[in-house]
Amino acid sequence: EAVSAVAKAIRRGRVGLKDPKRPTGSFIFLGPTGVGKTELCKALAEAVFGDEDAMIRIDMSEYMEKHNTSKLIGSPPGYVGYDEGGQLTEKVRRKPYSVILFDEIEKAHPDVFNLLLQILEDGRLTDSHGRVVNFKNTIIVMTSNLGAHDLFNRKRLGFSTGDNDGVTDQEEIKSTVMSQLKKTFRPEFLNRIDEIIVFHQLDREQIKKIATGMFNTVAERIRGLGIELVADASAIELIADEGFDPVYGARPLRRVIQSKLEDAISERMLEGSIKAGSTVRVYAEGKDLKFETVGGGSAGKAENVRDDAAENRQ
Repeated sequence: EAVSAVAKAIRRGRVGLKDPKRPTGSFIFLGPTGVGKTELCKALAEAVFGDEDAMIRIDMSEYMEKHNTSKLIGSPPGYVGYDEGGQLTEKVRRKPYSVILFDEIEKAHPDVFNLLLQILEDGRLTDSHGRVVNFKNTIIVMTSNLGAHDLFNRKRLGFSTGDNDGVTDQEEIKSTVMSQLKKTFRPEFLNRIDEIIVFHQLDREQIKKIATGMFNTVAERIRGLGIELVADASAIELIADEGFDPVYGARPLRRVIQSKLEDAISERMLEGSIKAGSTVRVYAEGKDLKFETVGGGSAGKAENVRDDAAENRQ
């Protein structure tokens, strides 16, 4: 749903149906932590601008105080930092084709929203040096965790309706989050946003797909060292189970990959039990990953590995 909504808005901009003065697209991503809001921004930067690094990230917790607001466009003449330019305007001036991520927008001082209104309406800002910085080729994304705490508490207290009522659950989540959003932000600000997108909690299958993707990323890196890494389905199951947290979403997955996979492989490489030319089978035994060196072989990816145990049960 999130990807589809973003894609539609970007297509409108690309074919010339948007206001030519305004940014290519503007979005608010809502939802709990660890559900992929920032990852979608990175994917958007790579898909639209050809580079994941074409993303400018602004942490709005640094702009909670009124006196910090001016740092976005640069300090006034005579003040410290005047020569450095604005922390937002200077980055956009140097990289005009980019995704601009305003992270945790609800933490920003109200004065920040006056600048955002100007960007969203006119597609430009004037910095402290008097230079007009153009935002019409940028994609504006604002993320927020508004309402996430209430939703998590509701689930802990047993208000979740279960798998059979997934659609009803999602509608209720969206309604709760949107209500919180309207209480927090001014109508004139929300009216200038192209799409407001609510991210839902990740389910088990989505977590397994993320675990598979992260495993494959490690496999690609280690392939450059002449070592093939092959995962059994049991290994992906373990990584997914250990790496999911109802509060932090998929964020712990990276730590699990690092501690159970990368650390273990690096130790074995230093010992010499895994070396160039090896094919290493990774499987789960209890709560641990096990590694079996099986000699030469073809490249293995987690998504292509058969679940032999499941086949035997059939």
